[in-house]
Amino acid sequence: MITPQQVEEMIKAELPDAQVQVQDLTGGGDHYQVTVVSSQFAGKGLVKQHQLVYVALQQAMSTEAIHALALKTSTPEA
Repeated sequence: MITPQQVEEMIKAELPDAQVQVQDLTGGGDHYQVTVVSSQFAGKGLVKQHQLVYVALQQAMSTEAIHALALKTSTPEA
């Protein structure tokens, strides 16, 4: 099980300027909805934005500590 705080910390380690909101969808600590706002997404398409977040969460996802992830990304200007 991984906590919402740990998910936020992993994303901020990769995207330091990110504003991150994490919601545990099931209460089981493995299904999350995450909203990430970062200036590092500027000029990048949605797929590339999501890939940047997946890099941050790669370890947790590969071990299935995070089983499901609903992801919303945007720049601060959006």
